[in-house]
Amino acid sequence: MTRRAGPWSALFPLCLGFFMVMLDISVVNIAVPSMVRELGTELNAVIWVTSVYLLAYAIPMLSASRLGDRVGPKRVFVAGLLVFTGASLWCGLSSSVEVLITARAVQGFGAALMTPQTTAFITHLFPPDRRGPAMGVWGSVAGIAMVTGPLLGGVVVDQLGWEWIFFVNVPVGLLALVLTLLLVPDWQPKNAHRFDLLGILLSGAGMFCVVFGLQNGQRYEWSTVGAGIGVFDIIGTGVLLLVGFVLWQRMNRRAPLLPLQVFDNRDFSAGSLSAVAVGFVMTSMPLLLVIYAQSVLGLSPTDTGLLIAPMAVLSGSAAPFVGRLSDRMNPKYLLMFGLLALSTGLGVIALLITPVSSPSIVLPGLLLCGLGVGFIFSPMSNVTIGSVDRELVGSASGIFNTARQTGGVLGSAAVGVLLQAQITASTARRADEAALALPAEFRQPFVSGFADAGGGIGRFGDDAPPLPPDLPPAVADQARQLATDVLQNGLTDAVKVSLLLPIGVLLLGLLSAAAMRTTRHRSPVPAAD
Repeated sequence: MTRRAGPWSALFPLCLGFFMVMLDISVVNIAVPSMVRELGTELNAVIWVTSVYLLAYAIPMLSASRLGDRVGPKRVFVAGLLVFTGASLWCGLSSSVEVLITARAVQGFGAALMTPQTTAFITHLFPPDRRGPAMGVWGSVAGIAMVTGPLLGGVVVDQLGWEWIFFVNVPVGLLALVLTLLLVPDWQPKNAHRFDLLGILLSGAGMFCVVFGLQNGQRYEWSTVGAGIGVFDIIGTGVLLLVGFVLWQRMNRRAPLLPLQVFDNRDFSAGSLSAVAVGFVMTSMPLLLVIYAQSVLGLSPTDTGLLIAPMAVLSGSAAPFVGRLSDRMNPKYLLMFGLLALSTGLGVIALLITPVSSPSIVLPGLLLCGLGVGFIFSPMSNVTIGSVDRELVGSASGIFNTARQTGGVLGSAAVGVLLQAQITASTARRADEAALALPAEFRQPFVSGFADAGGGIGRFGDDAPPLPPDLPPAVADQARQLATDVLQNGLTDAVKVSLLLPIGVLLLGLLSAAAMRTTRHRSPVPAAD
């Protein structure tokens, strides 16, 4: 069924499928307030919609590359495409947040099947002297998805509803399927790896326990979840499972899921840590920006997408220039500049935002963030994967991608926890201050009305603020305005504090990048931006 097509023709459907995978990381953030409101749920549950996708994406990725070696990359890519497209339809049809989370997990698994096969095909279809341009095209897909995600998501949510951010994947997925069957060769690698089933179970269960504990700790007040099992028991179990995973990888000489010898390379180890930091920020940053723009400034999803778009446009514009520059100088310095610019941009945003700011107040910080992102991905993949021996490039690429997605899982979970805690604390503090302007008998009821403010974040812009019962008409307007001010100031305070976490993680990534040595340059297997 496959036609004899050139490598560039075959690359197109592979990139189209990868585009959907990356788009579904960025596009969901823009719909978070709408999902909370329309599904009648809380922020923590909707954050799971992102976290479970990243978790199901990251964990099977290393095994998926080996599955491609065993049965053929095209077959695994087609299977992943079918799973991803079908799960997208399921996501859009979900009537509850629980069903949506389940469908997103299946969607993430489909994404994990697809991504490693695209890198395998690039190394197969393009000789080393032509692989660089192909890598550039493939890597730019993530930048285009970053630009398109907020804009497309905003327009779709405004005009059609949040369900359609998933429905749009269906026709695109079917088109990619037809083109893959027609244009991509059915190639079978010569090497077939064993599967490390114990490694898969240990890493998957460990990551799930850590993320579940972190993300649900606030919900259970960091106490007992049930049957005498505490939140910290779950987190501790996850850590022990991950330690067991590392020990098993050291013992398993035949077919480890994670070949630890690549970490003997200092540049690869430092680059992988930087990738975790970048992944952390790339999922947590948009969530905070969207919540501030929609729930504080009252922007529509479309206007929120337009507000964020300049950051993505500058990032996409800078990336080709940075890619060429990284071939002429030590990429580590470009990476360090990018990490510093991104952290500075977030710091500027945290300093400048107020509940009554013009949306343009965040533009300087967003432009700095966009410049930073443009300087990060190409040098980071170049210095990290380009530093390992050629026989380990395939494993290194898979580990690098997994490291970044693992950072994304942790970023989504950790910032969600911090944001909810800060919303509760900030609104309580602001309510205490505002209540002093009311008659004494109405102060305590006014303060008590904000006890559950954290769970209603998505409804702040639409529902009337809570008011004390039997409020006399003479003070009703004053109390209503005070309640609105409390909510807006509390949310802004929470976003400001929460931004400090990705800033701190970026600075750790900067220290990791500084530990890199000068590396020799190669044409590495591309790693997902």
